[in-house]
Amino acid sequence: MRLLWRQPSNPLAWWWALLTLASSLNIALWFLLFRQFSIEPTASFGAGSNVELMLFLCAAYVFGCAFRSFLPRADVQRICLFDTWLSSVLIGRSVATVAEICFAAQWAIVLHQLGGIVGSDTTINIAWLIVPLILAAQCCSWYGVLTTNYLANAIENSIWAVAFLVVGLGVLRLLPEFDGPARLALFVAIAGIAVYLAFLVIVDVPMYVNRWQYGLADGGKALPPLVGLRDARTRWVVTHDFAQWKDEIAWMSLYFTAAVWASLALCLIYSLGNHLPGIAPNLPPTF
Repeated sequence: MRLLWRQPSNPLAWWWALLTLASSLNIALWFLLFRQFSIEPTASFGAGSNVELMLFLCAAYVFGCAFRSFLPRADVQRICLFDTWLSSVLIGRSVATVAEICFAAQWAIVLHQLGGIVGSDTTINIAWLIVPLILAAQCCSWYGVLTTNYLANAIENSIWAVAFLVVGLGVLRLLPEFDGPARLALFVAIAGIAVYLAFLVIVDVPMYVNRWQYGLADGGKALPPLVGLRDARTRWVVTHDFAQWKDEIAWMSLYFTAAVWASLALCLIYSLGNHLPGIAPNLPPTF
C-alpha cells in the first residue's frame, strides 16, 4: 500500500483512493438502512414483508464489493495492487460469486413482489428466470478464471446482458401500473439498465472477445481446470502499471459504485411493500 502511494503521479493510486472512499460510504449507507429498519417495526412496511432477508442479501453485495475495492484484482490475468494472501484470485472470485448471486436474488425478490402487487404474470415469470441465469453466468466466470480462457468471460457477460434485458422488460411491464414517484423510480431503473446493457454490448463483451482472439493468435493455451485451481489459489502478480489496469478501471468503477447503489435502492423499494407511493388503481393485466 505504501509502495502504491510512493507513486503520486500514478492514476492507479487516485483510482484506488476513490474506490475505497466510495465503498466506505456505501457501507455507511447500509448501516443507516439497517438502523432505520431496526427502529421502525417491520409491520409498518407492509404485511409479510421480509426486510431482514433483503438487508442480508444487500450486505453480501455491499461488503463483497467493498472487499474487492480495497484489494482490487483482475482474475484471469492474476494481477493485483497489493501483495497479500487476501489478493488470491480464488478468494476474490469466491466473494464475487456470493455477492453476485445475492444481488440477482434481490432483483428477483423485488420483481416478484411488484409483479404480485399489480397482478403481472409477465413480471413474476421474469423474476423466476434471474437467479438461474446468473448461476449459469457464475459457472462461465469460474471456468474462465480457472482456465484463463477469455471466451468464457465473454459468454458470462453475455448472460448478464440477457438477464438484465429480461429484468428491463419486467420493469417496463410495471410502468402502466404505477404513478408519481414510483413511476419515476421505474424510469430511473430502466435508464440504468439501458446504460448497463449498452456498456456490456459495446465495451465489455467485445473486450473479452478481443482478448480471447489475441490469445489464440499468440498461441496461448488454456489451463486445465485443476491446474488453474491451484494457480488461482497461489499466484498473484502485484503490478502498478497503469497499462495493465486501464481496461479494468471502467467496469470496476461502475460495478463498485452504481451497482452497489442499485442494491441499496432495492432494499428501500422492497421495504415499502404494498405502501409504495403513487400506486395507480388496480387495472386488469394487459399481458
